[in-house]
Amino acid sequence: MKRTLIITAFSLAMTASSVFGQTIQSQHDHAQHNHAMPGMTQAREVTQAGPHGGSLKQTGNLQIETIVSQGGLQMFVFDRAGQPVSVDQGRGAVSVRVEGNAKRYRYDLLPDGKGALTAPVNLSQLAGRQIDVDIQLVGIKASGGNTVSFNEVATVPASEQQLAAAAIALQKICPVSGKPLGSMGDPVAVDVNGQKLYVCCAGCVSEVESNPTKYAAGRPQITVTTATQADAAAIAAQKVCPVMDEPLGGMGTPIKVMVGDKPIYLCCKGCIKKIQAEPAKYLAMVYGEQMGRGGDKESGSVAAGSEAVREGVFKVTAADATFIAAQKKCPVMDEPLDAMGGPYKVNADGKAIYICCPGCAKKIAAEPQKWLAVLKSQGVEAPTIR
Repeated sequence: MKRTLIITAFSLAMTASSVFGQTIQSQHDHAQHNHAMPGMTQAREVTQAGPHGGSLKQTGNLQIETIVSQGGLQMFVFDRAGQPVSVDQGRGAVSVRVEGNAKRYRYDLLPDGKGALTAPVNLSQLAGRQIDVDIQLVGIKASGGNTVSFNEVATVPASEQQLAAAAIALQKICPVSGKPLGSMGDPVAVDVNGQKLYVCCAGCVSEVESNPTKYAAGRPQITVTTATQADAAAIAAQKVCPVMDEPLGGMGTPIKVMVGDKPIYLCCKGCIKKIQAEPAKYLAMVYGEQMGRGGDKESGSVAAGSEAVREGVFKVTAADATFIAAQKKCPVMDEPLDAMGGPYKVNADGKAIYICCPGCAKKIAAEPQKWLAVLKSQGVEAPTIR
């Protein structure tokens, strides 16, 4: 799935003329023009769905279906029995006003050879915006020589790409890992009970599929506990509460909030609601833009100067806390990093891999790229040792 841009507001003042062509009469003149005149048939304000998915209105002895898409406007004409009416000799014009703008813009309707009168105009930048359209058709034999005139109010539909971008922007973070969508590459869509949910990477897809109810809300699971001695290194690395900007420990034992698989430490219980309300905001404050990529806030690397336990195996420091929390398990034993006295750190071709015990170091030293690939398959990018 390609990453898409968030839908932006359309600047009508700069682009309206290029989208619709020449400006026509003012809104006041247009209002006068809409009064019924001899030889003109106006549509009844009875709208239903047409056979092509557009809006169907009756006008005299005809039914006209209007389709608004990002590629422009189409008009299909039918008789009262719903049979298609030829428009090969027909012509028309549309007068368009975009919500929030008083001016109207004109575009011609011409036969497209496929049974419709079409105004091919790029409306993609108006996705999600409402437009007011006045339509006039002439040359339709079944109309008895009358000009057919009617009004349509419609919303320009968004494309699949735009809808995905908007959904990603609204969801913000992966419900499994708590990482910002986009921080691990292009977000991946997962179907949950007929609805699309986005996760940060392919590694999170199976977790959602195994427990869709847990992740259906599109938000990461948030759990709250009191920090323990095992969190000391991570607390030292974080230093301050992201809500109050106060030193951790200054108001008693820090509170540990897990957002997905990411811990955030708080100075007191009063800050918990802030994290629950805006988890993405505080994840970004604690972990920065590189969160979830196995890096520190600035460079995605860790310092090499750790004390050696034995050759090639090093003790971890407070600077490693973020990366330990991201990796979670030893890639060799598939056990929690603290299960066997660890975690410890080894150098794998310039990358830091965390292991549960010194005995795992030999396997990583023998095939460093193999174990780096194992971590990568789990959505973990090992940090560079500098």
